[in-house]
Amino acid sequence: MADQPLIKLHDGNMMPQLGLGVWQASIEEARNAAVKALNVGYRSIDTAAIYKNEEGIGQALQETDVPRDDIFVTTKLWNDD
Repeated sequence: MADQPLIKLHDGNMMPQLGLGVWQASIEEARNAAVKALNVGYRSIDTAAIYKNEEGIGQALQETDVPRDDIFVTTKLWNDD
């Protein structure tokens, strides 16, 4: 995963183009998937409040040895949130 394509953001940060999505995953499934993904080199995780699994992503972030500054977490809110 070290050679994955990056996208330059407006602020100059470089974000991995490839990320893990956790739609329809339970909290535990999201945690397990995120831990494994981070261990193999993923550095971008996509979730949303409506998925109801953000807690699992938070648990994975606490468990990993990957520095938090190296991980991009994208989450989305519903229109009325």
